[in-house]
Amino acid sequence: MKFFRSLLFSTGMILATIVYAPLSLLTFPLPLAWRYHFITSWSHFIIWWLKITCQIDYRIKGRENIPSKAAIIMSKHQSTWETLILQMIFPQQVWILKRELLMVPFFGWGLAMLKPIAIDRKGGRKAVEQLLEQGRAHLRAGRWIVVFPEGTRVPPGKKGRYALGGAILAEQTGTVIVPVAHNSGYCWRKKQFIKQPGTITVSIGPIIDPSGKTANEIIRQVENWIETEVKNIGPA
Repeated sequence: MKFFRSLLFSTGMILATIVYAPLSLLTFPLPLAWRYHFITSWSHFIIWWLKITCQIDYRIKGRENIPSKAAIIMSKHQSTWETLILQMIFPQQVWILKRELLMVPFFGWGLAMLKPIAIDRKGGRKAVEQLLEQGRAHLRAGRWIVVFPEGTRVPPGKKGRYALGGAILAEQTGTVIVPVAHNSGYCWRKKQFIKQPGTITVSIGPIIDPSGKTANEIIRQVENWIETEVKNIGPA
């Protein structure tokens, strides 16, 4: 039954992507906020379809910690799921991601329409300069910035290396960080076709003020809170 449910979900996801991608391209002349609203409605559908087909629901803790103005979101990265749900929890946002994702047919097209901060991971100093330049512009425009500091999806119970990029942006701009922990990997594992039913917990932590801290101090504080909270949440 899990295989059949997962097959039904994947089929619906592929069909929805094929439909949304060309329609999203037609929104190019519209203001970014309008494009964002239409393109991210795909994520709302996928989360709903996942619940209907695979019985994966979610709950959110800590909504009261969400600040009233644009911030930097730093989230644990275990699956594809959190890249979707963050769009439903927080206001208009852009993502720091690897440039190669924009080359993915259909999915990458939609991403490109939303002006992400797409960096070359091997770009070194140039990548950091790009992050700072584009990050400042988005923050000034009131857009939130999503960072997965581990860089790639990490299985439950494991921890990746937390990169400095988002912390450098916070240090340089004085923008607060909202840490996010969750346990999505128990339901939607990396490179695993079959989805496991359950209720995913998303925990939004108290803001981390970068004032008077170095980027290294900031990222250590982010890492400590997220990894401790992930252990507290436990399996889905």
